[in-house]
Amino acid sequence: MANIVILGSGGFGLSIAVMAERCGKHNITVWSKFQSEIDLIRAHGEHIQKLPGVPISEKIIMTNDISCVKDCDMLIFGIPSSFVRDVAKEAAPYVSSNTVVVNTGKGLEEGSLKTLSEVITEEISTDKFVVMSGPSHAEEVARCIPTTIVAASYNHNAAEYVQKELGNSYFRIYLNDDVKGCEIGGALKNIIALCVGICDGLGYGDNTKAALMTRGIHEIARLGKAAGADTLTFSGLTGLGDLIVTCTSMHSRNRRAGILIGQGISPEEAVERVGTVEGYFCCKAAYDLSRRLGVEMPITEQLNNILFNGGDVRLALGVLMNRPQIYEEI
Repeated sequence: MANIVILGSGGFGLSIAVMAERCGKHNITVWSKFQSEIDLIRAHGEHIQKLPGVPISEKIIMTNDISCVKDCDMLIFGIPSSFVRDVAKEAAPYVSSNTVVVNTGKGLEEGSLKTLSEVITEEISTDKFVVMSGPSHAEEVARCIPTTIVAASYNHNAAEYVQKELGNSYFRIYLNDDVKGCEIGGALKNIIALCVGICDGLGYGDNTKAALMTRGIHEIARLGKAAGADTLTFSGLTGLGDLIVTCTSMHSRNRRAGILIGQGISPEEAVERVGTVEGYFCCKAAYDLSRRLGVEMPITEQLNNILFNGGDVRLALGVLMNRPQIYEEI
């Protein structure tokens, strides 16, 4: 029986808690920075905003005391990317050298342009770090709807531990050692999902969506390769798999925000209406990283212009469609 602590009581953190508790072999603690959020969950027996209709068992301990991470076997980060460094810094004094540290967030740190594994391991000194990523909407994980994901680590034993303790008949976990590729795929697919949502909001069709997704994964892989990732990773669950689910599902906050932007709502208001939209925060970092590495990313560039420079969505598509005609690069 493993003692598992999950940092974050949002949709995904709670979905992992519910899934792990249902396996019946773990002690689960969920940390939230906000006691008011914990009280609301306990009062309703569920997270009425993020996971309505999913009961949160009383067996799952909930606390706002960060020292709960002390001596746990597995520590899972389930929080938005913009808060990861602060929470990692707060938790660091209590994390044991024996603890396997897992990140489920998907993004790049603005300013430093670092992946979240780099952010966390700067604050928490560990050689047992694992990235868990793939097609895994919280709304479905919490309801035991089958999916397959990846546990990626430079430490094979740590990845195997996550596979053994969290894998089950509806949550199948594959292993991978391309941490950089898994993280870049998981972060940048949110950018493409925002673009697909914009096209949906504009009333464009399935052809447009398929074209954007295909060229989008190619664009992501180009950046990944320049950053040292294996391009084959982007054909797998943390690349193509995660891209498909995020671009096609209404569970996706990135797609929903994109739809609003395509309908004429400002990016700022769209994000405010939808909530955490990781693609919004990741886009500028990805664009800046592409310029640093000398990688051409026309889709990301146009979205960055829409989000932060007041660019027109219809003109952006025109710019993409009227680029010089070339051979398709695979």
